[in-house]
Amino acid sequence: MSGPIILVLRIVSALVLYAFLAYAFWILWRDLRRQSELLTAPQCTPLTLILQSNGEPVSFHFTSSEVTIGRDPACDCRLDDHTVSAQHARLTYHLNQWWVQDLNSRNGTFLNQELVSEPLVIVSGDQIRCGQAVFQVLLGEKLE
Repeated sequence: MSGPIILVLRIVSALVLYAFLAYAFWILWRDLRRQSELLTAPQCTPLTLILQSNGEPVSFHFTSSEVTIGRDPACDCRLDDHTVSAQHARLTYHLNQWWVQDLNSRNGTFLNQELVSEPLVIVSGDQIRCGQAVFQVLLGEKLE
């Protein structure tokens, strides 16, 4: 009588083991597929901001898809200028383009002398003004 019970237990344990292995392989395959999609996803165009100051120009180079400009130490492009808000403007890369957006700043954000009231596309050579700080935009170009 114990022979059939042991046989059933062996079959059940084998099925559980195969189900576990199938689940583990499925998880690994799904993770591998996600990683390959991330690696083949288009990378954002490098962004360089050149701050036009009284002295020598200061350049900031970014490769991330989001850049925040402001006085706050958490900002990617931190400025010590009282005319710049704590979080003044945001530059984001999506739809294969860089966009500028004002973050309800006190003195406004300007793109080529026009007030930014909604997200606008920026191109290489544009000028962005945050308070009194004026940036020249270079996209995908390396400074020598």
